[in-house]
Amino acid sequence: MSPTLPSALTFPNPVNDYAARSTAGLVIALAVVAIVVDHPVVYALLALGFLLRVMAGPRFSPFGQLSVRVIAPKVWRKTKLVPGPPKRFAQTIGLVVSGSALVLSLLGLGLAAQIATGVLIVAATLEFVFGLCLGCVAFGFLQRHGIIPETVCEACNDLSLRVAA
Repeated sequence: MSPTLPSALTFPNPVNDYAARSTAGLVIALAVVAIVVDHPVVYALLALGFLLRVMAGPRFSPFGQLSVRVIAPKVWRKTKLVPGPPKRFAQTIGLVVSGSALVLSLLGLGLAAQIATGVLIVAATLEFVFGLCLGCVAFGFLQRHGIIPETVCEACNDLSLRVAA
């Protein structure tokens, strides 16, 4: 049995897909700035945003809050609930990639940091524009092959649970 996390450090489940897409749009903007400026501070902000979202979804993330409270309800004006665990997995991949960009930048490898950040831009663009979450696709693949246990996301396996949500 896993230890109980304080409620402040839980990831929402389900997640409004339009809020997730909005956050991806904001990530694109900051990632472009990171590539142009090519400074560790901007890479650190990008990585910090992913860390905050991995820890607690939008609760502590400025991009998450803007997406949930303003962009999704006032711009998209739509709600599409999707399972949370694949979105958290996707944020974790974003944290690994943005953290790698930060480390590369700190090591003076600006071009490598820019390339890593370019990978984030591609993934975030697919999410923002088409609603295609590459991390979610990878999560599903890993779950189907038994690497991620089915209990991590029962709604991912049982369509009736997704429809009920």
